[in-house]
Amino acid sequence: MLNYGDRAAIDLLASLSPGERAALFADWPIWARAEQMPPDGDWTTWVFLGGRGAGKTRAGAEWVRGMALGLPPFADRPCERIALVGETYLDVREVMVEGVSGLMAIHPDHQRPDFQVSRRRVVWPNGAVAQLFSSEDPEGLRGPQFDAAWCDEFSKWRRLDETWDMLQFGLRLGPMPRQCVTATPRPVPLLRRLLDDPNTVVTHATTRENAANLSPAFLDTVVKRYAGTRLGRQELDGELISDRSDALWRRDALDRQRWTGSLPDLRRVVVAVDPPATSSATADACGIVSAGADGAGRYFVLDDKSLSGATPAAWAERAIALFRWRKADTIVAEVNQGGDMVTAVLRQVDETVPVDTVRATRGKWLRAEPIAALYEQGRVFHARTFAALEDEMCDFGPDGLSGGRSPDRLDALVWALTALAGPGLATPRVRGLASS
Repeated sequence: MLNYGDRAAIDLLASLSPGERAALFADWPIWARAEQMPPDGDWTTWVFLGGRGAGKTRAGAEWVRGMALGLPPFADRPCERIALVGETYLDVREVMVEGVSGLMAIHPDHQRPDFQVSRRRVVWPNGAVAQLFSSEDPEGLRGPQFDAAWCDEFSKWRRLDETWDMLQFGLRLGPMPRQCVTATPRPVPLLRRLLDDPNTVVTHATTRENAANLSPAFLDTVVKRYAGTRLGRQELDGELISDRSDALWRRDALDRQRWTGSLPDLRRVVVAVDPPATSSATADACGIVSAGADGAGRYFVLDDKSLSGATPAAWAERAIALFRWRKADTIVAEVNQGGDMVTAVLRQVDETVPVDTVRATRGKWLRAEPIAALYEQGRVFHARTFAALEDEMCDFGPDGLSGGRSPDRLDALVWALTALAGPGLATPRVRGLASS
């Protein structure tokens, strides 16, 4: 892969004739990043999930060009009929066809198709035709047939399921009909089902990976502002982020309770440790979370330093380093898994460190409920974004995490806030933040 901004690319271009430069610019596999190229294999659907400006439109347009012209590695024969489907007809025309990375912009002169606006179609010199369709009019897909389709910003489609169903019925030409989906992900059910389909292949790209082709001002302002936030993870990192309907926490509520100013004076600070049962590479993570309390009855989650596959000495050293850095009052350690061993390991690193041991006598859900109630009352704030911890919080239901993993970061959070709130913390039967 070459990059327009690389010195090697600049020197190479300077040495070429105008015709050679035009041919080189048109050779997409040379310039494309790996995730912008369709994966190998006998797939039906290629889903390219990416952040804003990650190069999704260019990847989709180049795939259509390769399919229409039968260019390897996209196709071994030209496709005759292609569907271009977007949220509206205007989106298809202004982004997919006439946009700066759209079909008309990426073709060299000798390959450039004819955009027949009134007929809503793009026609190549070899006779291949791409028709424009809108998700607002799924019935428009009833009748035509295709051997390829490009679906852009799939998660935004107005009548998503109906449009998708009509498109699938129309993909019936050629030996292997295929479709490319380019989207910034949103947690829509159809996207989840599509990602679980064994005939789907997926690639990902973040906004930063396309930095060479983006404005430095955009990277310095928008990317820095939203990096790490729920919105940023979706719109910049291309992550599919969703909440469980039965979870105790919701992402929108956590975003509202993110502390953005200077922290107040904290009367108490604790570091909570939820150690794993073993130290193998496949073992559960060791949850290590620090939190503090001020004099106004508010609680602040300060750090998530959890780590996976660590030896007891490694997680003990990290917990004590955090204890010292935060000038904490104590380390709160769960001893269900290791008993006296947990305290002994911590004391081997620093024999003077104060350790308060706790033992779980109730299930994780019951222990987490009163902490979720503190959040619901607006009394707990996150000092910054803790992506992995918040993923666990928003995926924690009555039966635990949806994937069956242990919620180690969440356990440490619960122990830390329980220690700060005191033994009188109530245990209300609440749905938590699911209703907020």
